[in-house]
Amino acid sequence: MAETRRRFDPDFRDGAVRIVEETGKSIAEVARDLGMNPGTLANWVNMARKRNALGNGGLDADERAELARLRKENAELRMERDVLKRSVVLWVKEATQR
Repeated sequence: MAETRRRFDPDFRDGAVRIVEETGKSIAEVARDLGMNPGTLANWVNMARKRNALGNGGLDADERAELARLRKENAELRMERDVLKRSVVLWVKEATQR
């Protein structure tokens, strides 16, 4: 007879991965404790590690501060560029009127 496939909600997946990462137990041991296939848990752990390695959009405090500083600097540089563009236009108009 065919075995029905178990579905795990995202909270359960995150909790199982957290147990592996925080307790230092092996994947097989945690899977056995949770009554699930070790291969499934290994897949979840690998996916979580890949997400964490890629950063997944999360910035720490230093990175957020640097991003804010760079955005402010970028805005100032754009304003300076615009002022210089206007001054060149005025300078060219003045030079051609003479």
